[in-house]
Amino acid sequence: MSQLEKLSLNSPIQFPTDATGCLYDPRVRELMRQFGGHVPQASAEAFSALRLAAKKLHRAMERYADERGLSEGRLQIIMRLASQPEHRLALGELAEMMEVAPRTITGLIDNLERDGWVARVHDGSDRRSIQAQLTKKGLDQVLVFRKEAVRVQGAATRGLTADELVQLRHLCLRVIQNMDKAQGAEHAR
Repeated sequence: MSQLEKLSLNSPIQFPTDATGCLYDPRVRELMRQFGGHVPQASAEAFSALRLAAKKLHRAMERYADERGLSEGRLQIIMRLASQPEHRLALGELAEMMEVAPRTITGLIDNLERDGWVARVHDGSDRRSIQAQLTKKGLDQVLVFRKEAVRVQGAATRGLTADELVQLRHLCLRVIQNMDKAQGAEHAR
């Protein structure tokens, strides 16, 4: 197990600052030293930080959903339905949005329906189409989720200026674009 894999995501992490006043992870620098300079340090450190932040965010979301008796997938369905007109969507559209198989959505909706969060309804324009719609219970919980999300996001971004938040967004989206381009180039081969 590597030093990075030994990292406990549940405990606070204290990072020192470098000569420029920027935070860094000494474990990553030690790994870079062990690699002997075969990997560009700035890129490796940036990706390590991004990966660690993504893991911590993912863990927080999982923990939050679990505390409410939901899986992360069920929580995503609820939030997607909440953003739709009439708080409903066809099951096939949900599967596409979440990039999962239709049978996965069916199972998630079964559980949400059993627990009273969602109801299956017929599409008024196409009786063959079944839609998932949030119930009153589901809608009430969405309001609680949104308040909690604002609190967590505020805590995660505390101390960042508006310009830093814009830069963070921009840089993360650029990384995604670059990864998409690289993946497209690999598929073209």
